[in-house]
Amino acid sequence: MKQNIIKTLGLCVLGCFLAFSSAHAQGIKKEVVKFEEGKFTTSIENNIKGDQIVDYTVNVKEGQFLNVSMATDNSANYFNLMEPNEEYVAIFNGSMSENMFEGQLEKTGDYTIRVYLMRSAARRNEVANYKLEIVVSNPNKEH
Repeated sequence: MKQNIIKTLGLCVLGCFLAFSSAHAQGIKKEVVKFEEGKFTTSIENNIKGDQIVDYTVNVKEGQFLNVSMATDNSANYFNLMEPNEEYVAIFNGSMSENMFEGQLEKTGDYTIRVYLMRSAARRNEVANYKLEIVVSNPNKEH
């Protein structure tokens, strides 16, 4: 009987965790970055408020260079960069690097640029207007 109760509690905790994770993931707005034909640079102007999060995915090949910079009117507004198939672990954290990433990528696939407000600003329901500049280039070419 005691084992059944422990097993049931464990399943309930797991279920609650999965429901929370699913609800959190559903709250993230997702957008695919598209470039005009023949171009490898784009600008995105948008805004977020409170605890809103926007994920921009950009498809990049191994060895290509990616440059992402963000200008914002809110000092608590940042972006993180995550490798393909990664939901939470960032290879770049804008709050530690002044919202400017440039580097040669190690994997092929959809990289995620996650735009967010720091928790203190989100709790105050602040608004952030931002502009993302995204450039993809090949090695040995100007970028």
